[in-house]
Amino acid sequence: MQKKLILAEKPSVGNELAKVLHCQNKKNGYMEGPDAIVTWAFGHLVTLADPDAYNPTYAQWQLSDLPIIPQKMDLVVIKQTSKQFKIVSNLMRRPDVSSIIIATDAGREGELVARWIIEKANVRKPIQRLWVSSVTEKALKDGFRSLKPGTDYENLYAAAVARAESDWIVGINATRALTTRHNAPLSCGRVQTPTLAIIRQREELIQQFVPRTYYGLTAQTKNLLFSWQNESTKQSSSFDLDVVKSIQRQIAQKEGVVTNIQTNKKHVYSPYLYDLTTLQKDAFQFFGYSAKKTLSLMQSLYETHKVVTYPRTDSRYLTDDLVDTLGDRLSSINLDPYRSFAFKLQHQTLTMSKRIVDNNKVTDHHAIIPTEVSPLQGALSFDERNIYELIIKRFLSVLMPPFVYEEKKISMTLNNHLFTTKGIQVIDLGWQVLEKNKTKETHLPEMQVGDTLSISRLELTTGKTQPPSPFDEGTLLSAMANPVAYLPKGHRHLKDILHETGGLGTVATRADIIEKLFNQQLILSKGKHIATTHKGRQLLDLVPEALKSPLLTAEWESQLDQISRGKGTKRDFIEKMQDYTREIVQNIKTSDVEFKHDNLSTTKCPHCHQLMLTIENKHGKRLVCQDRSCGHKIQLSRKTNARCPNCHKQLDMVGQGDQQTFICPSCHYKEKLSSFEKRKGAQRKKGGKKDYHLYKKKLEKIENQAAAEDNPFAALARLKDKSDK
Repeated sequence: MQKKLILAEKPSVGNELAKVLHCQNKKNGYMEGPDAIVTWAFGHLVTLADPDAYNPTYAQWQLSDLPIIPQKMDLVVIKQTSKQFKIVSNLMRRPDVSSIIIATDAGREGELVARWIIEKANVRKPIQRLWVSSVTEKALKDGFRSLKPGTDYENLYAAAVARAESDWIVGINATRALTTRHNAPLSCGRVQTPTLAIIRQREELIQQFVPRTYYGLTAQTKNLLFSWQNESTKQSSSFDLDVVKSIQRQIAQKEGVVTNIQTNKKHVYSPYLYDLTTLQKDAFQFFGYSAKKTLSLMQSLYETHKVVTYPRTDSRYLTDDLVDTLGDRLSSINLDPYRSFAFKLQHQTLTMSKRIVDNNKVTDHHAIIPTEVSPLQGALSFDERNIYELIIKRFLSVLMPPFVYEEKKISMTLNNHLFTTKGIQVIDLGWQVLEKNKTKETHLPEMQVGDTLSISRLELTTGKTQPPSPFDEGTLLSAMANPVAYLPKGHRHLKDILHETGGLGTVATRADIIEKLFNQQLILSKGKHIATTHKGRQLLDLVPEALKSPLLTAEWESQLDQISRGKGTKRDFIEKMQDYTREIVQNIKTSDVEFKHDNLSTTKCPHCHQLMLTIENKHGKRLVCQDRSCGHKIQLSRKTNARCPNCHKQLDMVGQGDQQTFICPSCHYKEKLSSFEKRKGAQRKKGGKKDYHLYKKKLEKIENQAAAEDNPFAALARLKDKSDK
């Protein structure tokens, strides 16, 4: 009997597909049923080959070898997941497998994951595509009833390959050129470098900002405070102190006359539904979650708990076909205090405006909303519940009536100078009933035009203009999504392209880009704010101008979009990127700007006698020879999984051999490794915690990761699996 092979992107999704297709026979790396086999990748199983696959001499980074531009890009199996690739490829070749259904994430990168596996396995069987935005049973069943031919997505695959190969060509050559030219681990890319430049531009604006003092006037009556307003500019302040003081002198000891009373009814609608970027921004603002953490929590809510729709979306709208499902989604909301609001909405006629439903504003995926699945009681972690509540609260908000209030404005003249005051009276809280900080009412007394008001106090007010705020992760995400203000002068006409293509990176990659900038010590955290490091600022001086501008990404994404629509070719795009790469490599080679290490220690390398660099990251602290051809390292301290018995913080390990000692970076508790082992051994006999067991189990992995981060070649190694999208 012929069977269909379904390829998922991850095991968790594969398990859900297997349930729907009744594949109950669990095997190593797949699930089999009467007429279907479900298997999965672990993200990418196949990637682009390293440079030394084309020429062994490329294993040694040499400036003279650049640029490296292969005539044809080769695919290789990723070593860490090669066993799963073998399982998947063998399944594809089975004689009883008649066709393949791609069920990876519905998007450009999901298409690439599956197609590269099929291409590397050298299988030529009919392909169909499952395209869904949630992994609930209903959504999957509906998706399988409306499978699309694989040929419908050939252009999307071509765009994905064009993006991947071009990122390889540009990223590897630019990184190798900078690293070899300046003998320092320097990495750049078409998204991460403009992002770094945006952060630096904001810093320069703050540094160059000169505050200005502005002045105003307030007039106090018996129970109201009026503010002066310039009738021509409508501003309530002026930078000219003499002007304001002159007005103050003119109206001293005067009575005011009410000249106008305006009452306006205003409607305030809820914010739009969430896309990933706005959700990450709010998660940082309300809970301090990094963009990376929010995405991870969303993936868990989507894949494991199945309570929200596909997270990696750039749309804030729904499509018409989802309207009939809203009732079921409302009924799935079982968390207090939202349950009662959802119940009321279920029994009302919902108004679907263009603010909610607009097919023209949905690309691959609609906005993030709840699914028809209710979370099990106590199943969500504290952090997961926080994110889930943001989503259901926003979902309820857009379905609820607007916040309605009446704004009253009273105008008064003092010796022909205008003063105003405003009051608010709430008519209907609408969606704001869900908010903790509801709009407060400010009632104004009843009065008539012509009434005379006695002024009890006239006061000169002052203030200073404020510089722009430094970026935090939330505001940086917004700037990456809409970097129009950071385009070079004369190129603002490309703002529409940036708007259409979603700015720098994609909703799926921005968190990784920010994380990469941190890991490469190009940026650092100062409280909640982000600042560039000395290394980051130097990198911007070394990188060609074109790589620092969002313009490059705008042009890339515009052309990739054309390829996915069948209006451009992969070959033409890659050839342009090859020419661009030759240009930037030449610019780096001929640059006269030099790089200076700012983390030199006083310790000399025992091998080559050059001063060593102090490297500190999340894994600990070590000394690394500044000569990358030497690469000698000395471990100073490393983070462990062991916990301090006093404050329960993670302990650092310092020293070597018998002198290894745990030190708490918080309370400075110290304990030798030998003593620690003895104490933990006694605890294990009593059934205590297994801190040391966890420490020993993960120590080798931590050291390997730390060594990789210190290796100047590590950035290149990671490019093949996590390209700068």
